[in-house]
Amino acid sequence: MNSRKLLATASVNPSPHRTGPSKRLGLIVNPIAGMGGRVGLKGTDGSAILDEARRLGAQPVSSARALQALHKLTASGVEFSLVTGQGHLGEDVARLAGLHPNVVYGQLHPRSTSVDTQGAVAAMIAAGVDLLIFAGGDGTARDVLGVVGERVPVLGIPTGVKMYSAVFGTNAQNAGDLAARFIKGDPSVRLREAEVMDIDEVAMREDRMAARLYGYAQSPHHRQLTQNAKAGSGFSENVALEAVSRQLAREMRPGCLYILGPGTTTRRVMSALGLPKTLLGVDAVLDGTLVGADLNENALLQLMQGRETYIVVSVLGGHGSLFGRGNQQISAEVIRQVGRDHIQVVTTLEKLIALDAGALHVDTGDEEIDAMLSGYMSLHTAPDRKVYFKVRS
Repeated sequence: MNSRKLLATASVNPSPHRTGPSKRLGLIVNPIAGMGGRVGLKGTDGSAILDEARRLGAQPVSSARALQALHKLTASGVEFSLVTGQGHLGEDVARLAGLHPNVVYGQLHPRSTSVDTQGAVAAMIAAGVDLLIFAGGDGTARDVLGVVGERVPVLGIPTGVKMYSAVFGTNAQNAGDLAARFIKGDPSVRLREAEVMDIDEVAMREDRMAARLYGYAQSPHHRQLTQNAKAGSGFSENVALEAVSRQLAREMRPGCLYILGPGTTTRRVMSALGLPKTLLGVDAVLDGTLVGADLNENALLQLMQGRETYIVVSVLGGHGSLFGRGNQQISAEVIRQVGRDHIQVVTTLEKLIALDAGALHVDTGDEEIDAMLSGYMSLHTAPDRKVYFKVRS
């Protein structure tokens, strides 16, 4: 039998409180998504980058994140049926979650290329899914959008390195929660046109960070469970950021290591020190000297040994993300060793006011660290000015 025509029974235990026909969900897992994060790569697009990620010791993360989402979904008690791809394209994770999926697509490529993602999407549309859930990053979102268009709502389980698109839940559990609410017809959930974005590689080569809009997908939305697309900064914001960045540079303590996350905001701090900045990477400074550029998790942990360390990060505009989007090198273990009190966040009031959810969010992949970071945190918004703003996982 053609592996793309495999069929099996798919179900979960029906909820005694539910009436009416169940929804049919499609699940796609990109098994290589996010592998480049902790090892300091900017993604895993292309076989050469994937090989480099594995050489550096990268481990798969998307299946574990997908499993978290499925556990949250099944714990809700809603009734649904599931269709998915063969093996690590979704079947394996679904069975680990106690489900019996209907396999409608067989993997064609051992490395799970975009061809497999697109083929699985087409098969699930043909199977009549009501919601398509995928575990991946912006590259996976682009592949999904290229096939589905606006025919079926889509929802992303965030597992990639860069996730600027608005189709993602704020973390894996919230994606599962949102899917459950969508199935139940929860009135707090609505469908919206969500931006699908990805890094503009031309701008990146010119040392500018910009996200390019590739289109819009229909996607379930709940203000506390989904993220917005990345947003830029206005003129007044840039003036405030320049001033506060200069102050942070002046106040760096002798003998202390400073880890600076990606982005144009932290680049301002480095410029005030007269140092270059890896725009999409993580750098380290000690006593006004650049001691590491474009560092991965292991390199950061080695530099931190025996040194008091601070982390300087910015808020990802639109998202409101602190950790877990594009800065996975600053891992849960790095944050654990640094401590909450040694995290310096640089942002503007305008960016905070514009946040749809009214809070910043963290998604390190470690529930203990996410809980430690949650609560109110002081943020640098201007010279000698801080605001306290809520952080949640």
